[in-house]
Amino acid sequence: MVLLHTETRPETAPADRYPTRLSTPGPHLDRKDPTVWGRVETPALANFDTDGFASVDDLLTPTEVADFSAEIGRLAGDPSLRDDERVIVEKSSKRVRSVFEVHRLSAAVAELARESRVAGLARQILGSEVYIHQSRVNYMPGFRGTGFYWHSDFETWHAEDGMPAPRAVSLSIALTDNYPINGSLMVMPGSHRTFVPCLGSTPAEHYRESLQEQEIGVPTQDDITTLANTYGISQFTGRAGSALLFDSNLMHGSSNNITPFPRSNIFLVFNSVENTLVEPFAAPAPRPGYIGSRDFTPLSA
Repeated sequence: MVLLHTETRPETAPADRYPTRLSTPGPHLDRKDPTVWGRVETPALANFDTDGFASVDDLLTPTEVADFSAEIGRLAGDPSLRDDERVIVEKSSKRVRSVFEVHRLSAAVAELARESRVAGLARQILGSEVYIHQSRVNYMPGFRGTGFYWHSDFETWHAEDGMPAPRAVSLSIALTDNYPINGSLMVMPGSHRTFVPCLGSTPAEHYRESLQEQEIGVPTQDDITTLANTYGISQFTGRAGSALLFDSNLMHGSSNNITPFPRSNIFLVFNSVENTLVEPFAAPAPRPGYIGSRDFTPLSA
């Protein structure tokens, strides 16, 4: 069966329960929604409600790691994609930083996303059918790979995409070994229970700059200091093929990679079909569909 790709216009935004992009600093807000909406059946997810994340060892086999590494290498080197808006390059080196909507560019990634060992993890946490809100491949080359500053994904998806509630999860699948030294992801366990409003209004087409380096929609240093002192910081390390599933409101970030060891991953964002996008809560217009999808077709369809 062939499914047609359709764009659905967002509905009018409901009352904003997570105000952000403020003109003056606002207090941190307690989360108003559950973390686990369904029933956890996979042992690896047992602490997801408490921590806001869970690591899954050996999600991919070594053969699959090799195959997907070749596939993302093909995408990064595809000359037909060099001028495609879905390809984001580093500010300084102009090397490929991310490729978005990768599940539409790669049949192999699309098939992987549908598998029960992948989408099934999201269904357990979100308690519903899911669709792909965003997919991308992240490349962090050796020596000059640029990290991502501390942020909550939900803050951006709420403000700029119109995601009503933090009923979404991200799955980062490692295609290279993640060491403490090569820019692996840092997370604050438990921080998903605190929403941090950010300062500054959102300019038109803000995504064009933020995908290279985000300056609006990020917490202040005081915010990060408070959260770090409250929750601490952990780091996701592990061999290629392992994965990290984490809540959309979890505070996370990564440092630059100045080692010779590259780091790359497939990044899949699953949103509940009961949490579909409305008008942005703090932006003049929704971001393009390749960044925040409005095709709400369940992966099980």
